[in-house]
Amino acid sequence: MSRGAAFFDLDKTLIEGSSAIHFARASYHRGMVSRRQLAKDLWANVKFRLRGSTDEETEQLRQRVLDGVAGYRVVDLARLGPEVLAGVLPRVYPEMLRVAWEHQDAGRPVYIVTAASQEMADSLAHVLVFDGGIGMRSEVRDGYYTGRPDGPFTYREGKAEAIGQVAESQGIDLLESWAYSDSESDLPMLRCVGHPVAVNPDAALLRVARAEGWQVMTFDRLRRRLRLAAGAAALGAVGAGSGYLVARRRPSRGERVRGLGRR
Repeated sequence: MSRGAAFFDLDKTLIEGSSAIHFARASYHRGMVSRRQLAKDLWANVKFRLRGSTDEETEQLRQRVLDGVAGYRVVDLARLGPEVLAGVLPRVYPEMLRVAWEHQDAGRPVYIVTAASQEMADSLAHVLVFDGGIGMRSEVRDGYYTGRPDGPFTYREGKAEAIGQVAESQGIDLLESWAYSDSESDLPMLRCVGHPVAVNPDAALLRVARAEGWQVMTFDRLRRRLRLAAGAAALGAVGAGSGYLVARRRPSRGERVRGLGRR
């Protein structure tokens, strides 16, 4: 008898921000990433939080990850796991955990689907007590990463393809399944199930969700905090400008004294 499942994108859907930055930090601490590259990744994470990622940026990240792991032992990257998870776990949205566990309690298996590594997806799925992870696989030979992909890139159509493979192997009915994501790039993933949900959606996905009557969940706070900060800064600038103009218009003490003398 077929059953539905629930598939969760990772970055900005299941967790606040990007998981890649925590992998970059851990890699930096182990001497695998330069300070300059870490700074670039930090800035990329801020941009991702504010407006999502482009296809070009995601492809560049994929290639950088593949190039970065080439020649390293599988165990070397596995040892980054505790530090990566220490950064990621505090940023898990409790709202999404409740949703995921409610699916499990209703008898639906729950999966993380991400362009991050398969190892990251597996580790996080294990800690969160999910049923599995679907991520980017890197080729391994003799215990070393070769720097080549080993399967579909789990991004755009690749996510839908990977979900389809899991559904076929596990007897999952996709029409009875749910998918959750924040990005327009995940429309193939969202459209391959019967119950798509937009979570903290970017502008493009929000337009599609509204047009098609999909459920929308919004609770990411960074953009709201930045807007409030920008508004406060603007008001401060206006206040400072007004004070400057008042000071310019107010006569000096000498002018007031001379004015009294002329009366």
